[in-house]
This record gives sequence, C-alpha cells and structure tokens, in this order.
Amino acid sequence: MLARKNRLKKKKEFSYIYRKGESYYSADMILFACKTKLASSKVGFSVSNKVGNSVVRHKIKRQLSEIVRLRINNFPIKNYILVAKPTVADKSFHDLEKQVEILFEKVKP
Repeated sequence: MLARKNRLKKKKEFSYIYRKGESYYSADMILFACKTKLASSKVGFSVSNKVGNSVVRHKIKRQLSEIVRLRINNFPIKNYILVAKPTVADKSFHDLEKQVEILFEKVKP
C-alpha cells in the first residue's frame, strides 16, 4: 500500500490538480501532474463506474497503487492523479506497469 504521506485524499486537492495540472495520455490511462511545494510526491487514483463493479475498480486501484509505490522515488516531485479508462479492466498487471512507466516518463521535471 502507498504510504500515507504519498496519498491524495481530499476533493480540494483533486480539483486543483485537474484545473492547474498538465495531462498525459496513454491507451488506458490519463495522468495529471501538478507542481508541489512539498518534499515528496503525492498520488491519487480515479477509477470510474464505467470500468466495472466495485470489485474490479478496487482491484485496479490496488494494482496501480502497488506499481506507483515501487517507483515513486524515481518520479519527479509533483502531485499526480492517475485516471483509469474503461478499457483498463481487460489489462494484465504487467500491461499496467508498462503504461504507468510510459506515462511518468512523459512528465517534465
């Protein structure tokens, strides 16, 4: 599980990043990134009802959280939101890893 200091939880934080952040796209995900004054990055996850039932949505959130947890120190220090598109439900963990890495490589430091 992602450390508490690295999680975005509040609606105000999500809204700010959606408004002010830059967006990066892949086939199954969108990454929003926004500068932060904090010493560490924070990440939030958004998985729509269109993806599937609650079991599927939570599984995807857990998988994305684990992928990010293992790599968060390699990313530029910013606040991020990973948004899963409905097609993500059919992807394997390995495919998700590749897409997350590609998205975070696009982020400008």
